[in-house]
Amino acid sequence: MMNYIKILLGIMTTLLLVGCSSGYQLFQEQNATTDVARGHEKKPDQSIAHGSIEYIILPQDRLEVILYKDPNQETTIMAQPELGQSVNKKGILVNTKGFITLPLIGKVKVAGLTQTQASDKIIKRYKKFINTPSIYLEVLNKRLYVLGEVNKPGVIELDKEKMTLIEAIALAGDLTDAAVRNKIAVLTSGEKGTMRIRYIDLTNFNTLKFNQLVLRPNDIVYVRPNNWKAYKVGSDDFTSIFQTIRNIVAPFLDIKNLRE
Repeated sequence: MMNYIKILLGIMTTLLLVGCSSGYQLFQEQNATTDVARGHEKKPDQSIAHGSIEYIILPQDRLEVILYKDPNQETTIMAQPELGQSVNKKGILVNTKGFITLPLIGKVKVAGLTQTQASDKIIKRYKKFINTPSIYLEVLNKRLYVLGEVNKPGVIELDKEKMTLIEAIALAGDLTDAAVRNKIAVLTSGEKGTMRIRYIDLTNFNTLKFNQLVLRPNDIVYVRPNNWKAYKVGSDDFTSIFQTIRNIVAPFLDIKNLRE
């Protein structure tokens, strides 16, 4: 019986060590595709660092669409004919197929377009009915996410096309004492639903470049915990397991003591 108990304790100790070292951290990978922070392991992903940051409209986005028309033109085609009136004050939802529906012109596919491209497309449609139309279009739900070792993790709403990592961390209440500052992970959506990851070292000024710090809407910033934090949390998680083992083993020990 004692040998069985020793084997069981050995197995649980091994699980504890493995779990503490790796299970607590998110977004781990065997081979990083990008390492912007260090620059000597792999070259930075230039398509992320230097690519266009103009937002691409996606299904399920909500758009604000405001139509400006010639005030001298008499028309009743709009339900709200005043100059600069929003088509829908709550925004228009882009459906799962990428279309929105507007008065008079009906369905317009906007998913996959930038805000500028979508505006131009809608203006072209309205020119058939309105003299010199003008459209203001904005995505209302642009946001990014900051997770991990920051004081206020969560969603950060964007009222512009871009934000830097420094701004995002500041809005998230700064880094905690347990944060790993030399390998902050930024996950960005790639083509065909893929995700790309890059790392940023905030401790080394010489490696920092502005284009590396720029974040896009829907980016995920993850600040990793240091090893001690991961070990501490993992140890707390496994405490209940050892308590369970103790409860299982206790009756056998009591029987052995009684026999002696």
